[in-house]
Formats: sequence, structure tokens, C-alpha cells
Amino acid sequence: MNDKLISKCIHIAEKALLIFIAFATLCATIQEIIELIKIQRVLLADLLLLFIYTEVLGMVAAFYRSNRIPVTLPLFIAITALSRMIILQGKEPSDLLYEAGAIVLVALACLIIRTRPPEKYRNKIDD
Repeated sequence: MNDKLISKCIHIAEKALLIFIAFATLCATIQEIIELIKIQRVLLADLLLLFIYTEVLGMVAAFYRSNRIPVTLPLFIAITALSRMIILQGKEPSDLLYEAGAIVLVALACLIIRTRPPEKYRNKIDD
């Protein structure tokens, strides 16, 4: 009985946090769009930020539907965030190489995850 109550409380808290994250992301998106309209200029960094917000909303929606987050979604967000960071900050060439290397590593992780055998086959391989 106690375990069920704890599990239910955690599930409710999880759903509430998802709703809060979605709401906060929508608010941040609206604020960014208002700022873009105010300054009447859109830069690549602004578009990447809006794309990050869209990916966060997609991740919340995916988790809300299936109670699972596809591992690649946070990795895509990381790639976009690293790209935005490269664009926003003037850096030394060595720093740019490190950041580009980080993007390549995250992209390779996405590739490895996407090409792994499906779950139903993985269990047969492990046996």
C-alpha cells in the first residue's frame, strides 16, 4: 500500500513538472518572439534558440505520451546548444575545434543509438 502511494505521488509530481516545463518553455518562446518583433531583426542564434525550445516541447510531449524520452532528443538539443554557443561567442581557433569535436562526438552517439539492434532482437543476441 505504501509503495503504491509513493509511486502515485512520484507519478503526479512528474506530470506536474512536465506541465510546468512545457508552460515555462512556451513562455520563454513567446518572450523571445516578442523581443524579435521589438528589435525587428532575426539572427541565426535566435533561430537556434527557438529550435531548442521546440525540441524541449517535443521531448516533453514524447515523455507525456509514452513515459519515455527517446535518448536522441536530448542529444539533438545538446548539438543545437553547442552550435548556438559557437555562433554567439567569438573564440580562439582551438576552442572552436573543441566545441566542434563535442558536436561530432554527440552526433556519433546519435548514430550509434539509432543503428543499434531493436529491443526485441537485442534480447536474443544477449542470450
